[in-house]
Amino acid sequence: MQLDLAADIRARYPGAIAFRYGDSAALNAEILGLVRAGKKTMSCDALAAFALRGEPEPEVGRIDIALDWEGKPTLAVRTVKVEHVRFDRMDEARIPPQGEFRDLDHWRQGYQSYLTRAGHFAPDVMMLVETFQVIEDFGR
Repeated sequence: MQLDLAADIRARYPGAIAFRYGDSAALNAEILGLVRAGKKTMSCDALAAFALRGEPEPEVGRIDIALDWEGKPTLAVRTVKVEHVRFDRMDEARIPPQGEFRDLDHWRQGYQSYLTRAGHFAPDVMMLVETFQVIEDFGR
């Protein structure tokens, strides 16, 4: 989603895509907190969800702007790796960098619920897995 970012942020990060983590204010705040704390360096979503939202997929090297639930720019993040992994082939090694899950079973439960709410769940749904790093925290 291309939202109207502050002019100084747009100037510093030309071509940045604005996006929100999660599908509720509470989930958005939780995820932003994990990213800010350095506990979350990987995220994922159904590959098809990007097109349905009209949002370009993450690209290695691009810096994008994470918004809080009200649409305020919160963090600048650089994509360092993009992978496509089927939901049923997600592995334990990709769980700790996501920050909010205890183990693979907890991830499956959480993402099945999230993807079902969004209308994207299937055991073989293709997931886009993004590894990123925080470049700037606009709240600090």
